[in-house]
Amino acid sequence: MTVFMVERDLEGIDMRGLAGAQQAAIAAAADMRDQGEQISYIRSTFAPENGRCLCLFNGVSADQVRRLNDSAGLPYSNVIEVLDLEP
Repeated sequence: MTVFMVERDLEGIDMRGLAGAQQAAIAAAADMRDQGEQISYIRSTFAPENGRCLCLFNGVSADQVRRLNDSAGLPYSNVIEVLDLEP
């Protein structure tokens, strides 16, 4: 699988809303896996100062990751393939 980064503008979101968005992404990924797709949520990084949120997913295509976010009702401005560099 490939790692994809989803860029979001969540300016003004509170912690409850942020947790809800994360749970929606996790649930949508689980639903897609139940339907036989290879996709998973990895993690998110949120900058409260400006509302920028970056979320990582393992998947097979950017279109698949867009479908996940659309089905979860989550806003995004961009989905791109990235390298997730861990130490």
